[in-house]
Amino acid sequence: MESPIIQIKSLSKQYRDADIFSVDNLFLDVKKGDIFGLLGPNGAGKTTLISMLCGLIKPTSGEFKINGLSYKNDSKNIKKIIGVVPQEYALYPTLTARENLEYFGAMYGLKGKDLKEKVIESLDYLGLLKFADKKIDTYSGGMKRRINLIAGILHKPTVLFLDEPTVGVDVQSKNVIIDYLKKLNSEGTTIIYTSHHLIEAQDFCNQIAIIDAGKIFAEGTPQNLISQTENAHNLEHVFISLIGKELRDNV
Repeated sequence: MESPIIQIKSLSKQYRDADIFSVDNLFLDVKKGDIFGLLGPNGAGKTTLISMLCGLIKPTSGEFKINGLSYKNDSKNIKKIIGVVPQEYALYPTLTARENLEYFGAMYGLKGKDLKEKVIESLDYLGLLKFADKKIDTYSGGMKRRINLIAGILHKPTVLFLDEPTVGVDVQSKNVIIDYLKKLNSEGTTIIYTSHHLIEAQDFCNQIAIIDAGKIFAEGTPQNLISQTENAHNLEHVFISLIGKELRDNV
């Protein structure tokens, strides 16, 4: 039996001066080829968990492996095989789309003809080729979101982490982004996806974990979670049943 591409064991994170753990003794496996949705309210621990897996912050305790590589011994090699698409735009606004993508591609080790061809191919697929030499600060929100995505996947990562990849975009841009991600997944990339769009997650993901207070409350396919929850007709009903209706405003 093939090992999970992501293995998380007893992983915890408590920030300095915090009274509680943001991620609390968490166990989770993700299979190769999954589109895995990590869903939870504000402050649930999603961003902290993803930040640990991407090597941005260190765990307080526990361990994880990505593609058989341990973060304790192979953090540099892990960073070579993952892609990260943050919710905030990680782009240089005064550079063109082409300049941004060639810069980020070079950071991942791409160069020369291969890099230029991948930039053109990706821009074309996402309907942005005719705007390739326009500065990013002239782009609409949906266009920036698509460029932000391309910047994280040019090197065809083994595992891709997505934080709210369709937030604040129009329906057309959302559909193009989701179709592109499905194409990437069909070519072998495992996707870890966080979002507040539960219906989108229900359609997009083949596996779901619902997280709150740093712990996994439920895990399974969207349909199984729905069928196992009384009076639930969609993932939103499951979410409310598990997490409750209480507002999660943070100051």
